[in-house]
Amino acid sequence: MLIILFLTFFVLLLINMPIAFALGIATLTTLLFNDTLPINSIVTRAFVGVDSFTLLAIPFFIIAGELMNACGITERIVAFARSLVGHIRGGLAHVSIVSSMFFAGISGSATADASALGSMIIPAMKKNGFDADYAVAVNASSSAIGPIIPPSIMMVIYGSIANVSIAQLFLAGFVPGVAMGLGLMGVAYYIAKKRNYPAPPRNELPPVLRSFGEAAIALLMPVIILGGIFSGVFTATEAGVVAVAYAAIVGTFVYKTLSFKLVGELLVNAAVTTAAAMFLIAMATSFAWLLAWAGFGAAVLEVLGGISSNPTFALLLIVLFILILGLFIEGIPILIIFTPVLLPVILGLGIDPVFFGVIMVMSVVIGSVTPPVGILTYISCSIGGITISQAIRGLLPFCAVLITVLLICTVFPAIVMTVPTLFGN
Repeated sequence: MLIILFLTFFVLLLINMPIAFALGIATLTTLLFNDTLPINSIVTRAFVGVDSFTLLAIPFFIIAGELMNACGITERIVAFARSLVGHIRGGLAHVSIVSSMFFAGISGSATADASALGSMIIPAMKKNGFDADYAVAVNASSSAIGPIIPPSIMMVIYGSIANVSIAQLFLAGFVPGVAMGLGLMGVAYYIAKKRNYPAPPRNELPPVLRSFGEAAIALLMPVIILGGIFSGVFTATEAGVVAVAYAAIVGTFVYKTLSFKLVGELLVNAAVTTAAAMFLIAMATSFAWLLAWAGFGAAVLEVLGGISSNPTFALLLIVLFILILGLFIEGIPILIIFTPVLLPVILGLGIDPVFFGVIMVMSVVIGSVTPPVGILTYISCSIGGITISQAIRGLLPFCAVLITVLLICTVFPAIVMTVPTLFGN
């Protein structure tokens, strides 16, 4: 049964079938060859997969991101980041990374970060003498921070599946997200110095204050959202509604850039994105249910137990497995398919599900950077006008940093759990 499921799935991927359809067709094909389960199980499980109040946060955060991006906040955040770190050698690379860290608190989506920030920063970097592979690598790798620093759509999905606190997941993402950003800045500086990229003059303090004042309203959004969630004023789903309302008010009355026509276009874009995401979640849920029914999780636990009884070593093997999967499969399907399969495994090993959730999200997001399937790299290459093969040289050191931070967090759980512990959650 598992052979039919995986064989069908990977054959469909090889012929470039969209992954949501590949998951659904593989599940349906397996059910046709099975006399025990009814065919309509795929429909039932797909409906169960999206019938979740928590998942309502996804379309609201998508709409909020569309609205805030249309308000011109991207330019304001980039200007503020430039005033802070633009004077460091390789200045625009650091601006890209810091902007991604700020933007992560607004969009919660890596692809949104890659496209919104990349369309501004990659052309600017090329114009200022930076190599295209370096500009693409910086944008693709820094966009991976988006789902780590809260709010995060991926963490909402994991929390919904694993039935753990979204607030705890958000808190646990702070330190790893910042560590990834600082690590990327370190390698960006080293490469900039090695390639003799320019070091712009240091900005004076007034421009920093001025740019902060212009970006403050946008940067206040994640403060309101996260403050409301952590204080218990509203849930993660309700936070999405608050984010939409805040974005609409800011765009209409403060920045005065929103119109009825523009809002209509943004809602259509958000609807298309949401429909694609929900269909993917539905098909991945059916696929994951079939894996669990076939005993894949028990087989994984048996294999890990046969290799080592050490939880840290077992977790490192799981991380390696996810990183390898990330070379061929997009992040969200991996998250949806393997969370219910691996959750009993990590609970059996005594691993905190909140800690595992952050490690899981970090692993699948890194897969979004690494070729050949890395969607963040594809987006960045498209903006930078180069091919994946041309980008690999620049990507390698940045991917190495992301993986190093992931491994450090895996081996030392206290790094991830520091903030949740401090807040008593």
